[in-house]
Amino acid sequence: MKKLLLTTCVAAMMLSCNQQKNENPLFSESTAPFGAPMFELIEPAHYMPAYVKGFEEHNEDIMCIINSTEAPTFENTIAALDRAGVLLDKVGSVFGNMTSAETNDDLIGIQRELSPLSTSHFDNIMLNDQLFERVKCVYDNQEKENLTEEQTNLLDKKYKQFISSGALLSAEDKEKLKEINKNLSLLYIKFSNNVLNETNAFKLVIEDEAQLAGLPQWVRDGAAEEAVAKGEKGKWVFTLAKPSLIPFLQYSDVRELREKMYTAYNARGNNNNENDNKEVVKQILQQRLERAQLLGFDTYADMALDNRMAKNPENVYTLLNKIWDAALPKAQQEAAELQKMIKAEGGDFKLAGWDWWYYTEKVRKEKYALDESEIKPYFAVDNVREGAFMVANNLWGIKFKELYGMPVYHQDVKVFEVLDTDDSHIGIFYVDYFPRPGKKAGAWMSSYRDQYVENGKDIRPIIVNVGNFSKPVGDTPSLLNIDEVETLFHEFGHGLHGLLTKCNYAGVSGTSVARDFVELPSQIMEHWATHPEVLKMYAKHYQTGEVISDELIEKISKASNFNNGFTTTELVAAAILDLDMHTQNSYEGFNALAAEKETAKRIGLIDEIAFRYNTTFFNHIFSSEGYAAGYYSYLWAEVLDADAFDAFVENGIFDQATAKLFRENILEKGGSVEPMKLYRNFRGQDPNPDALLRCRGLK
Repeated sequence: MKKLLLTTCVAAMMLSCNQQKNENPLFSESTAPFGAPMFELIEPAHYMPAYVKGFEEHNEDIMCIINSTEAPTFENTIAALDRAGVLLDKVGSVFGNMTSAETNDDLIGIQRELSPLSTSHFDNIMLNDQLFERVKCVYDNQEKENLTEEQTNLLDKKYKQFISSGALLSAEDKEKLKEINKNLSLLYIKFSNNVLNETNAFKLVIEDEAQLAGLPQWVRDGAAEEAVAKGEKGKWVFTLAKPSLIPFLQYSDVRELREKMYTAYNARGNNNNENDNKEVVKQILQQRLERAQLLGFDTYADMALDNRMAKNPENVYTLLNKIWDAALPKAQQEAAELQKMIKAEGGDFKLAGWDWWYYTEKVRKEKYALDESEIKPYFAVDNVREGAFMVANNLWGIKFKELYGMPVYHQDVKVFEVLDTDDSHIGIFYVDYFPRPGKKAGAWMSSYRDQYVENGKDIRPIIVNVGNFSKPVGDTPSLLNIDEVETLFHEFGHGLHGLLTKCNYAGVSGTSVARDFVELPSQIMEHWATHPEVLKMYAKHYQTGEVISDELIEKISKASNFNNGFTTTELVAAAILDLDMHTQNSYEGFNALAAEKETAKRIGLIDEIAFRYNTTFFNHIFSSEGYAAGYYSYLWAEVLDADAFDAFVENGIFDQATAKLFRENILEKGGSVEPMKLYRNFRGQDPNPDALLRCRGLK
């Protein structure tokens, strides 16, 4: 029997672990309301002992399954696997969220030490012959058990996880796979931390007020506050965080400074320093390919797509090429329009990437009389959040009650209890919206506890939304632009998916679905964000309380597809770049920058538009398995969300029957049912692929 042992160094830590057991808050049941994490008690020194104990208990759970004298069944094998490792899940959820939202040198050090140990632990489980024999036995004999659809899907998922983890490999190849997995786990950490370091390292310090020409007062005030925080009091500081970068590119009249900001943002991880990611990318791609080929696939993309809705790279390229063919001409028209404005203003230079945002803002004002500074006061972050809550309440009757005095990991975090129509408890919802040095860029949803049923009791989820929105400045609250408003609603949609789930097993609850299906609940929420009826509910001037006017709503609506050639092109280009990188079957002589240029040339990407994420800071695909060979998922799911929202438009955006169908068939089911079956159950038909192009104004 192959023993499930940790490495020698971990075993040696058990004495320290036992000594800390009584004082480590991660070992005990939380005394916080609803079992929420006790952040105020958790220190960096607590994580490693808790992980070690978690590994040990998880191994004990696995050994109980393996050593069972009973014949393998769904309950004693698959369900037992789903329940195994309670402490490890608890520790991992807290630590994983902290290293994304509030990391520091101590946590980064723990992350590096922990990563190979954690990888080894899970490899030892997934590559255990006797455990797999039991799983395979249940899989091969499932028709004898009269399983529910949810149980069948969990069984299928677990079985495929073992196969894709190498359960069928020879002993020699299993050892190769373990080494690859260990290498990748460290490379992901290195890539991610390099991007964070590069983002934090840059600051544009302005001392001469004349160089602030064109910047609205709210942008200047934010830069002055940032200067104080960076030890540059009396100056103005701009960073590569989006709430600082984008307004600068939109409004600064100083072209050379726009170029400096734009270039610094796009050069992250490509500065030939200790944070350079070019070689890291090559190593990741090589290791991924080697693993895919060990498992019998020609490329990593073939392996990654095998269990997704798209099934294979050809289907993805078909979708992306269709959108590209519609978007690129639109982007070229937009570029010509911007060049025309440059000429009209007496400029004798060719439009560049650092000019796009600036002249787009000018064209927006000229064509639609829409000034972002005019509408931002109606989108204070608390009002926008309440708007998202109102939409959920109008659709499903759920309510959000703010909880004060809850333990949080940062003062910016707010906590809400989510209640159903009958005031029964649904879950806990954290929001953390503002950028800081220890937080990674972007926005995401995660969980501190997934939903599942244990001994007949429904264990409700603890969900978090994290963002990097414009920060409050002095007495002025955080005021969002339209993109940030839609992002808040987007992540809230993910949050609802995690909160409203009603499954029996954690392995299929909430967002545990196919990668190219998971964006449906998030992206459909964006449709409500700027719908005229919804704007009237929450868009109120932060100073006067005045509801946004019909005139402003009409301007927003008319401009909704403005610049969509650009936004669609940069998104599709990044998705194609991702797929191009992962459909190669050799990386001999690979050069990340050359590969970027080759993709751009092949698809005809114009010089004025960059990939949404250049390779060296493409966190979605290189900081984890996450969206690797899967960045297309946003567009795949957009076909679904555009078509799904049509059902609400046809029946009324708050139609209760349609909302009930969506909740019961999409939000509550998680991965307990095959995704396209869920969609058909909701919509009554297959999605119309033209809905995406129509929604983006490309058809």
